[in-house]
Amino acid sequence: MTVGESAGTDSICQRTSEERITQDSSLQKNDGTGGIKSIDSVNRDFSKDKDEMRMKRKVGLFSGVALVIGNIIGSGIFVSPGYLLASAGSPGLCLILWGVCGVYSLLGAIAYCEIGTLIPKSGGEYIYFLEAFGPLNKFFGPMLAFIYAWVSVFLLSPSSVAILALSFAEYFVTPILAAIDFCTDPYLSYVLNRLVAAICIGIIAFVNCYSVTAATRVQNVFTIAKLTAIAIIIGGGLYYLALGYTENLENGFEGSATSFGQIATAFYGGLWAYSGWNNLNYITEEIKNPYRNLPLAITIALPLTTILYVSINVSYLTVLTPQEIIISDAVAVDWGIKVLGPASFLIPLGVVMSIFGATNGTVFTSGRISHVAGREGHAPDFLSYIHIEKKTPIAPILLTSLLAILMIIPGDIASLIDFFGFTISLFYCAAMVALIVMRFTKKDEHRPIKVPIIIPIIVMVVSAVLIVAPIVAAPQVQYFYALLFILAGLIFYVPFVYYKKTVPRIASFTVFLQKTLKVAPTT
Repeated sequence: MTVGESAGTDSICQRTSEERITQDSSLQKNDGTGGIKSIDSVNRDFSKDKDEMRMKRKVGLFSGVALVIGNIIGSGIFVSPGYLLASAGSPGLCLILWGVCGVYSLLGAIAYCEIGTLIPKSGGEYIYFLEAFGPLNKFFGPMLAFIYAWVSVFLLSPSSVAILALSFAEYFVTPILAAIDFCTDPYLSYVLNRLVAAICIGIIAFVNCYSVTAATRVQNVFTIAKLTAIAIIIGGGLYYLALGYTENLENGFEGSATSFGQIATAFYGGLWAYSGWNNLNYITEEIKNPYRNLPLAITIALPLTTILYVSINVSYLTVLTPQEIIISDAVAVDWGIKVLGPASFLIPLGVVMSIFGATNGTVFTSGRISHVAGREGHAPDFLSYIHIEKKTPIAPILLTSLLAILMIIPGDIASLIDFFGFTISLFYCAAMVALIVMRFTKKDEHRPIKVPIIIPIIVMVVSAVLIVAPIVAAPQVQYFYALLFILAGLIFYVPFVYYKKTVPRIASFTVFLQKTLKVAPTT
């Protein structure tokens, strides 16, 4: 009995035998992950365009630029400055590292333009590893893709959302408590921050489950709001520079870090602030005219973001001392109090809107990874299903949001940033290897964009240094946990993907989710 037949009079599950789609065995069999690969399970007529079960191309150029900028500019520029400055040791090296991180991200994004237009599928690194290494080795290729999906779905994406939500709560709660002169003990403050962070995640999850259009509109509006707040900070810094406040900048490179480990750790702070430059590749199938808009959005967004980041840090250093920046939990708020006086509330308001927009963008794109992994048989099938009316990947969004809420309970922002920077460097390096490999294995395929080979080589080498240097110079327990989590993925890959073992009763659970969430497989 199909899901539709078991659902009785449910209108979404009814169709006559004459209306059935041709029985495609690939859409009917249990693929070993425990899900039901049957498009008939909800008995819909997919022969009509208006009824197709697939996510639509609704992201245009402006929304693409807004999504990249919105994903990148979140909490990083308001949280990482002190972290990066403390690791760099001097204002001069700090500003250089902000610029170098921007150049590294731009080079990586340009390389991703080639991969994204060569393989115009959603899923980012996951689908690239599958396409690049899968034909070479039937075990290693799918394994690497699975490991990326495993780490991304259960670690990188939720930790990113958790960091953003905690930063949102910090900037939202602190000014309110200060304004009402309400003193709280540390425990109550901890609880309030976690509660607000959880509410933030819940609202964003609802918006992204409800509609792709609603999610992109939220992204567009909040991107404009955050750019306005950034313009205020940069404008205030230029004003103070004109008045001659250059003392902190004149310290130059005094006290700069000299070890590769320290510089690499500082780089992690910058990587977190720039994280999101590759997120547009996760939704390639939802971009209008991806061959044009994917590279154009990236080449507009990355240079603009780099200029803004360097300018913001110059502004911070004209008003605050390096030590004030390092010890501050809310650098932008401290800057606003000194510069704007009674109007200082504009800064935390702008920061809150910035972080909210970035969290929305992260949830929007991260859900697509597990969606594609489920579609390829590397995750339970229900993760690949989309809502029958809204065409949104509800299950992946809810999974990411739930894991993020769990992570905010013990969450420490600095530790999460280290963890994130180390782990993502591993996959950036592997993605560049994939691009180089495909220059040989797919040399005859059409490439709308072909970058100079030196670009992926540079990104690969820098990423490798970022992986090795901190382990050698300043090993942290976070790096061990990251490697352990990656290896743990093999425990699930070998039996459930490679040998296609089935989790008991997962098929019944999948049917239950289909009925509860009103989701179905994509065509």
